[in-house]
Amino acid sequence: MSVPTKLAAAYRLLKTAANALQSPFLLLVRLYWGWQFAQTGWGKLHNIDHVIQFFTSLNIPAPAANAWFVSLCEFVGGLLLVAGLGSRLTALVLAGDMFVAYVAADSEALHSIISDPGKFYAADPYTFLFASLMILIFGPGRFAIDALLERKFGVPQLAGKGAKLAA
Repeated sequence: MSVPTKLAAAYRLLKTAANALQSPFLLLVRLYWGWQFAQTGWGKLHNIDHVIQFFTSLNIPAPAANAWFVSLCEFVGGLLLVAGLGSRLTALVLAGDMFVAYVAADSEALHSIISDPGKFYAADPYTFLFASLMILIFGPGRFAIDALLERKFGVPQLAGKGAKLAA
């Protein structure tokens, strides 16, 4: 067997192994960051007056309504991510939430994304935003209720292509 043929075979093996890790990895991302979102939302719900005061200090319009909305989005959205139900829509909402968090509470970090990327990814919303975007783009994987619904009922709008590719 020639060297290029051996390299191609080794690459195919690596690709197969890496593809097999896609769904377990997405499950871990959903479980960990979904739980983190749920805990954050739960904490905000139990300290809603502080959240309202913080939103007021940031000059966010309708601070009480927005505090309740964000707290519920993070709590319920986190639980939905853990379950893998409506994952892409949930991830879109949570990514939007984290983008607004950057704009409203950490705009200096957001504006330094090119000039000082360390400041951008050291900001609190970064890992939440990154995890949300990962699920939005790649889907929930095959270990999700979305993937089960797609296999059982053919509901691709819930699971997306990520679950189908990983199955």
